[in-house]
Amino acid sequence: MSKTKFAFVLGTRPEAIKLAPVILESLKREKQLDTIIITTGQHKSMLEQILELFKIIPDHDLKIMQHNQNLASVTSKAISGLYKVFEDEKPDLVIVQGDTTSTFCGALTAFYKKIPVAHVEAGLRTFNKYHPFPEEINRKIVGSISDFNFAPTYRAKQNLLAEGIEDSKIWVTGNTGIDALFAVMKIKHEISKQISVIFKRKKRTILVTAHRRENHGRPLKEICKALSNMLKKFKDIQILFPAHLSPNVQKTVKEHFKSTERIIILPPLNYSDFVFAMKNSYIILTDSGGIQEEAPSLGKPVLVLRETTERPEALEAGTVKLTGTDSRKILDAVSELLQNKQEYLAMTSKSNPFGDGTSSEKIIDLLNNIFNKHKG
Repeated sequence: MSKTKFAFVLGTRPEAIKLAPVILESLKREKQLDTIIITTGQHKSMLEQILELFKIIPDHDLKIMQHNQNLASVTSKAISGLYKVFEDEKPDLVIVQGDTTSTFCGALTAFYKKIPVAHVEAGLRTFNKYHPFPEEINRKIVGSISDFNFAPTYRAKQNLLAEGIEDSKIWVTGNTGIDALFAVMKIKHEISKQISVIFKRKKRTILVTAHRRENHGRPLKEICKALSNMLKKFKDIQILFPAHLSPNVQKTVKEHFKSTERIIILPPLNYSDFVFAMKNSYIILTDSGGIQEEAPSLGKPVLVLRETTERPEALEAGTVKLTGTDSRKILDAVSELLQNKQEYLAMTSKSNPFGDGTSSEKIIDLLNNIFNKHKG
């Protein structure tokens, strides 16, 4: 009997982080599974950091990355490249994660080739098609295509059921990002000297990330204004801001700040350094989705620099709060956590609603059983 062939499609750092433990689980079943890894190269340098950390070598790299590329260009190149790879490889299943353009293209191209699709982290919704953009529409389309929907929570499953997805196509598995976080914390990796020095200072560190397309321009300027005001108000803090490589982010941040002793602007950190930074920070400000899931496992409060979140479970658990991008609201929320110990402890003592670190094993066990039973 020929082995079942699983093709993983990924193109960005968040996808790589959350698919890495799933890929490694698939590779363990080499007697039953042929695992093919396809990268679109949507975020090439940041993607390569994660693949190297987990010692994952792609079988195909579409190399679609171009400076300041637009969504139409990314989409057309990814679909064309994936179509050819799928024709050559003839996978039994295509596995995608999350809501990026690479995810959308992987699922749509598989549909064009009539190949079943598995969607890891299915069912997240804000119910606002422009927040986040283009992710909300990407994941809705992928959900309508997918044959196997792995929802991180029961709330995500309910979202899928409400959209008419059959119950038999949905499994609640937890989030594979927690698997990745736990795996990285076990890896013996030397933290860069630059990061180590920052956290040796006797100051409370506020870790900041901001990259969403809807936050480009004025919203990011408001975020930067809030950071400046924090430094003026609190002399015992420092801010670590690994700025996304997007030209839109880099331009705004560099225009507003020069790195000083108390605000450190760096390129994106490798994942090991970033986990170390999260673990040792006092507060995290972010518009990222994954950090909303990871930080509760590290006991860190998260202020979300967005108007909406597709992770309401974190809001209900009390591990995150929405601030939006108004500079005054951000400053007020940070001030409350810096000055009110009870409020801080209330956010840091909650349990993580996104899983226990066994999601990847559950996903591959299920898919392996289904496909090998079908082949048998």
